[in-house]
Amino acid sequence: MYTMQSWTCICLIICSMQSVCHCCDWIRHHYGHLSSEYLSLLDQMGGDITKQNAPVFFPTSLYRHIDDAEFEDKVRFLKDTIYQIINLFDGNMKSVTWDKKNLDDFLNILERQLENLNSCVSPAMKPERRLKRYFKKLNKNVLRKMVSLVSYGNVFNTCNQMNIN
Repeated sequence: MYTMQSWTCICLIICSMQSVCHCCDWIRHHYGHLSSEYLSLLDQMGGDITKQNAPVFFPTSLYRHIDDAEFEDKVRFLKDTIYQIINLFDGNMKSVTWDKKNLDDFLNILERQLENLNSCVSPAMKPERRLKRYFKKLNKNVLRKMVSLVSYGNVFNTCNQMNIN
């Protein structure tokens, strides 16, 4: 009886370790490459956007805090950030004059990263409230008030500041 429970326990531990190892391998070998791709797309699309600062300050303290966090917390933070960026671009993009293919490629890369990062963290963990609040303010105070090239330019400037790689 105990032998069966022990083997079940060992099997579960090994399976969960493989999942974490797969995640670590993906981050080590693929995440940086994809990040370089989307940063290159940002450069291509954002050539003449704006030098105006966003009316919502960048959450520098959140990023400093996450530097000292555990690996899984860092991965969750990355996942949450990418998820929020994708949501920002989910709305009305008709007034933006960027190359549609580059914009689609940018979003596809972020979605690939999000999908892979989702497999790296526990689904039970809640997103960072301050990060969510930052993106909500950014959406409300920048994008919803001024759906224009300048407002999306502010978002791209924010993405470049974050340099999520």
